[in-house]
Amino acid sequence: MPENWVWTDIENICSKIGSGSTPRGSNYSSKGIPFFRSQNIYNNGLVYEDIKFISEDIHQTMIGTEVLPNDLLLNITGGSLGRCAIVPANFQRGNVSQHVCIMRPILVVSEYFHAFVLSSSFSKSIKITGSGREGLPKYNLERIFFPLPPLTEQYRIVSEIEHWFALINQIEQDKLDLQEAIKQAKNKILNIAIHGKLVPQEPSDEPASELLKRINPKAEITCDNAHYTFKVPTGWIMCKLGEICALENGYAFSSDDYKQQGIPLVRISNISDNTINLNGCVFVKKEVDDRFIVKNGDLLIALSGATTGKMGVYENENIAYLNQRVGNLKIKKNVLLPEYRNYYMFSQIEKILKLAYGGAQPNISSKIICELQFLLPPLMEQKRIVQKIEELYSYFDNIQKALEA
Repeated sequence: MPENWVWTDIENICSKIGSGSTPRGSNYSSKGIPFFRSQNIYNNGLVYEDIKFISEDIHQTMIGTEVLPNDLLLNITGGSLGRCAIVPANFQRGNVSQHVCIMRPILVVSEYFHAFVLSSSFSKSIKITGSGREGLPKYNLERIFFPLPPLTEQYRIVSEIEHWFALINQIEQDKLDLQEAIKQAKNKILNIAIHGKLVPQEPSDEPASELLKRINPKAEITCDNAHYTFKVPTGWIMCKLGEICALENGYAFSSDDYKQQGIPLVRISNISDNTINLNGCVFVKKEVDDRFIVKNGDLLIALSGATTGKMGVYENENIAYLNQRVGNLKIKKNVLLPEYRNYYMFSQIEKILKLAYGGAQPNISSKIICELQFLLPPLMEQKRIVQKIEELYSYFDNIQKALEA
């Protein structure tokens, strides 16, 4: 114990320790005196969401648990046991339920007391006293040891705590800002990549118009790109997504087909963060046509529901089945690198979301997706673009990992 500090009990540094009571539900009012329950008490302050009110008459019958400025309000029951808020100095009026204990410090700075309550030492003391989720009795709370420094030193400690917490909060905000900057940088990279500005064009590359002829040799390919608002890069061609890809819809499995084991079934709920997450998936044993089989590297799109327009790449050596309202975007005649297709489509998510949310219910058809314009580069340039994107993304991913470490 530092010099001039003393050990004491919490009851010796408070003029009041006690919890309130809860009036009947019918005694709550639409306005009046704020009535604080455990869901209103947080370590960083009082939360007025879902606050209840009591009348002045009810408040007077509970005047012994009136809340005053600089009180500490401590949750003493349930899963939030130990959560504690300082009542602000400009606080007006309030009262508490039986699940919240008022601690009114004397000759102790409220912020110092609050720091102690949030410390591991206080948490351990609660466990030592035998208190658990069922509650912290007043008797046990009063007898918890408290390290009491001189008043002037309390203010210095509080000042240091506030300084370091402000620094920590700034670091956390800087991390969030950097993560947002990384996200924006990746989006910018995709945008310039799909417009032919990420890598230089090579005159020796086979033009993209020849790729379209692989799909339909008899098609009349026109390279009239003058009417677009941007300059189409040399060797590129504007086409529709449906000309170079086919969007296969899933099979309408019945819930009776679901099994505990078998072939995993990819449903809309399995699409998240540009990947396919099979955690919690269902299985089926029913045999279906090959067009409903999902293979490693396939790009899947949610066509309805809350995740409409979201996409994910299936990365699994084992096959899966495709459920209804999930589309599988398959490349025709190898005119696209799968990786380039993925990056291009990820850049179109916002556009697809706007199309999907135009109506009352989020929904988008395969036809609408296939009508999307696709700026197609030569195959060799696709390879150079993918390599450059992955090189730049790797740099940002390493920063992201460092932030999360």
